[in-house]
Amino acid sequence: MKKSLFVFVFVLVAICGKAQMVENPMLWADVPDPDVICVDDCFYMVSTTMHLMPGAPVMRSRDLKNWETVGYVFDRLTDSPKYDLSPTEGTVYGRGQWATSLKYHNGKFYALFAPNEAGAMGDTYICEAERAEGPWRVVSRMRHFHDCSLFFDDDGRVYVVYGTGEMMELKPDLSDVIEGTYTKIFEREADETGLLEGSRMIKHNGKYYLLMISHVFAPGRHRREVCYRADDIHGPYEKKTILEADYGGFPYVGQGTIVQSGSGDWYGVIFQDRGAVGRVPLVMPCRWIDGWPMLGDEQGAIPTQMRPYAANQPVASIVKSDDFSDAKLGLHWQWNHNPVDEAWSLSDRPGYLRLKSSRVVPNLYLAPNTLTQRMEGPTCSGSIEIDLSHLKDGDCAGFAALNGNSGVLTVTKQGRKLTLSMSEQAVSLSNREKLVESVSEKVIETVALKQSKIWLRIDGDFMPRRDIATFYYSLDGEQWTKIGSDYKMQFDFRRFFMGSKFAIFYYATRKLGGYIDVNKFSVHNS
Repeated sequence: MKKSLFVFVFVLVAICGKAQMVENPMLWADVPDPDVICVDDCFYMVSTTMHLMPGAPVMRSRDLKNWETVGYVFDRLTDSPKYDLSPTEGTVYGRGQWATSLKYHNGKFYALFAPNEAGAMGDTYICEAERAEGPWRVVSRMRHFHDCSLFFDDDGRVYVVYGTGEMMELKPDLSDVIEGTYTKIFEREADETGLLEGSRMIKHNGKYYLLMISHVFAPGRHRREVCYRADDIHGPYEKKTILEADYGGFPYVGQGTIVQSGSGDWYGVIFQDRGAVGRVPLVMPCRWIDGWPMLGDEQGAIPTQMRPYAANQPVASIVKSDDFSDAKLGLHWQWNHNPVDEAWSLSDRPGYLRLKSSRVVPNLYLAPNTLTQRMEGPTCSGSIEIDLSHLKDGDCAGFAALNGNSGVLTVTKQGRKLTLSMSEQAVSLSNREKLVESVSEKVIETVALKQSKIWLRIDGDFMPRRDIATFYYSLDGEQWTKIGSDYKMQFDFRRFFMGSKFAIFYYATRKLGGYIDVNKFSVHNS
């Protein structure tokens, strides 16, 4: 009896211990271009979300395991009608905010980002806030800096490091660059034959460290994270590869940063491309060896799990279920482009999200007020309940695994008839303006509906070489029926350049005046 009790306790401790560990990936969801800082023993992370609004999400964790979104650097961008899904001016699919740099200096948080756009739309923003949660305010706008890093030096001088080893000094008030301070701080070596980008500058023990991702296109060479080190910020710099490893059946890891905790421990947070789910962050030890921040374990490999920075923290997630009972929309949601504020409501029918038609559009990719959350790996399931009783003729509403190529569940009203379809849709965008030129649609299966309430569900499988979405509907919220075929999701860097998203949508194709009520969104992942 005593032996059985001992075994039970041992197994229980082992299970609980594993449950407390940080499993890699740290977040199996689309969180690319991460920058991470630690303030008052709390980690803050920013990421790229491009055409989604609000943008530049700020995520917080006390243990590097449980992350939640606590704010956004901006609610919307307004420099062009493209941010509003213009059918004539274009869109910002795959553009918008990129690679935000996050810093904490003299009691304030600072964020610097530059939309991946030409002209004034690509101006670099510097924003500041007293709290990471916001509110944030724009300090200045200046010329475009690609994949840039804001850096406050110990002597009070401020720099922006960008491109491939380029740097300019900023005015003390951050209002603009100081003209004449452009410096090329290093020249790439002969083996740097691909892209060298993703600048992240830190200072440690009096030395300057610039981390960058290197895409080396040569036999036997892989994506890697490199570090440039110097005693003076202007150089000369020496270089070392600090990480060159694949992980978990997916490609080689690269681009991110290193961060020091309040207790002095160092960690690396570097993203990995994982197909249709997007680019996901991995966490790993950062060991200072001979003055270099070497990433991974003693063999340079990425560990499958790590001890959390702090134990017994509340469970948190950046992807959440929602019954829409709050007065404000949760921070886990983002709109596809700028929302039309007067065309959605949480108060018109308490406990429901109401989406109203605001313009007549021909397809999903121009539909305003499409509401999204990340899909997650290794597998996930998302479902919604919709009241369709106020659709107008020609209206379309539904649920999608949204990307440049999308698997879509659509309820369409034609006259008095409601029809549910599962389709495969793909958008064609112009290269320059990202105009929606056409949308191809292949309808796989249709079902006639005889009721105005329906439940829709999408299951995602993001295991290696899978990327499969499966579609279901229910007439009572209990019994589910598969519709259509398994859909092969894709990651396409030429159009959306982001992972697949759960998307709730509604749009009018003929006349305005209709709306839908969404009762709840439920999500599970494993």
